Amino acid sequence: MSTGVTPLRAPGSDRSPTRYRGDLFVLGVEAALLVVAVTVGAALNRAGVGLHADAAPLYATWRPHLGWGTPVALAVAVAVVGPGTRWARTARWGPLLGAGYLAAVGWTLALALVDGWSVGLTKRLTPQAEYLHEVPGVTDVRRMLAGFADRILDFQPDSWSTHTAGHPPGALLVFVGLDRIGLGGGTAAALACVLVGASVAVSVPITVRALGAGEAARAVLPFLVLLPGAVWVGASGDGLFTGVTAAGLALLAARGPVTVVAGGVLLGFALYLSYGFVLLAPLALVVLALRPGRRGVALLAGATGVATVVAAFTVADFHWWQGYDRVVERYYQGWAADRPYGYWVWANLAALLLSAGPVVGPALRRTLHSARSTWRAGAGPAEPTASAPPVGDPGPVGDPEPVDGPLVRDLVRHRRLALVPRIEALGPTVLLPAAAALAVAAADLSGMSKAEVERIWLPFVVWLLVAAAHLPVPARRWWLAGQALTALAVNHLLFTVS
Repeated sequence: MSTGVTPLRAPGSDRSPTRYRGDLFVLGVEAALLVVAVTVGAALNRAGVGLHADAAPLYATWRPHLGWGTPVALAVAVAVVGPGTRWARTARWGPLLGAGYLAAVGWTLALALVDGWSVGLTKRLTPQAEYLHEVPGVTDVRRMLAGFADRILDFQPDSWSTHTAGHPPGALLVFVGLDRIGLGGGTAAALACVLVGASVAVSVPITVRALGAGEAARAVLPFLVLLPGAVWVGASGDGLFTGVTAAGLALLAARGPVTVVAGGVLLGFALYLSYGFVLLAPLALVVLALRPGRRGVALLAGATGVATVVAAFTVADFHWWQGYDRVVERYYQGWAADRPYGYWVWANLAALLLSAGPVVGPALRRTLHSARSTWRAGAGPAEPTASAPPVGDPGPVGDPEPVDGPLVRDLVRHRRLALVPRIEALGPTVLLPAAAALAVAAADLSGMSKAEVERIWLPFVVWLLVAAAHLPVPARRWWLAGQALTALAVNHLLFTVS
C-alpha cells in the first residue's frame, strides 16, 4: 500500500543539469563577498584603520612565490581529483582510510614546503608570540597551572606570550609534553601539528559512517584530504586542535562506553586547548543523538570523560572561568581594540571561504534543500493516540474536553514527540554541518573572533564540509579541483602567518 511519501534520493544523487544553476549562483555570491572583503580591506589599510592584517580578510602578507613543495602539492591534487575520487567510492574501508590519511599528510606537508623547510615548518612555531617560546620556562607543571591565570593580562613583567595567554593551559601543556619526551623544538612541534591535524581525513568520515551514512562518508573523504585549510594546519597549533576535537567526536560516535569515555576525555581536554571549544557542544549533541543505541548511557559516559578532565585541571588550581574572564580583558589589550567589528563580522566569512573552499556555499545550499525535502516528506498529519481523539471531537459520550484538558495535552505531547524522528531523519549530512554553522555564527557574532579565523575556525570547517556529500556525483571532481586551486593560490600568492 502506498504511504503517500515520495522516496528520498541519497545525497548527491541529483544529476539534473538545471540543478547546477543554484550552485553557480552561490559560487558567484562567494566570489563577490571575497572581492568586496579584499577591496574594502585594502582601502581600510590604506586609510590607516587598525585591521592589523596586510592581506585582509586573511592574516597574511602578499608575497607571490614558488617552492619545492609546489610540484608535490600539484601531484597530490591530481591524484586525488583523478583516480582518487573513483577509488573512494569502491575501495575497502580500512585501506581507504589509510590512503586518505597519507594523502592528507602529503598535501599538508607539500603546502607547507612551498615556503621551504625552515620557514614553512621548522621556524613556524618558534616566534615570540608562539607556545614554544614559553616551553623552556615551564619547570614545574603544577606551579605553572596554579599561577597560569595570573600571567594572562598584558603589560606586566611575566605576561604570557600572545598565543599562550589567549588559550587555556592545555595548549602549552601539549608542547611541554612533546619537549619532555624528547620531541622539543620547532620541527617536531610543526610535524606534530601536521600529523595530528591531517587525521581529520580519518576522524570525520569515521564519525559520519558510524552515524549511519556510509556512502556519504566516502564522498566527504576526498574533500577532507584536499582541505584548503591545510595551508594553516601545517603548521599551527590550531591544526593540532582540529585533529584532537575531530577524534573526540569520532570516539563519541563509536560503540562501547569505554570509547565514549575516551571521546569525552578528548573533548574535555579540548576545553583547555581553546576557550572557544565550548561551541563544540552542538556537534557533540548531534553525534550523541544520532549514534545507534543506548544514547543515555553514551551521554553519561561522555559527560564522565569531560568532567574528569575539568576536575583534574580544577584540582590543579586552574579555574576555567577565571581564565576566560582574564582572556577577554587581554583580548582588548591588544589588536582587538583596534580591529573594527563592522568589517570583521562579515569579512570573517570571506576568510572562512578560503579555509573551507568554494564548495562550502553550494554544498550548504544543497544540504538545506535536502533538509527541506526530508522534513516535508515526514510532515504528514500527526496521528492521535488511542486516548486522545482529534481536537474538536468530544469523544463518544460526555461533555467536550476543555482546551487545556488531559486529552488535548496528550495530543500536543504526541505531536512534539513526532518531531524527534523527523529531526533524526535529517541525518548526519544535514545536522553536523548545521551544528558547525551554528558554532561559526556564534563565534562570529561574539566579537571574540575578529580576524585570523581562517585557522581559528578550522575545527568547525571540517564539519561544514560534510555537506559536500549532497553534491551530485558528476560534479564532485570539479569541486575538488576548485578546492585544490584555492589552496594552491592562497599558498603561492600569500605568506600566511600562524
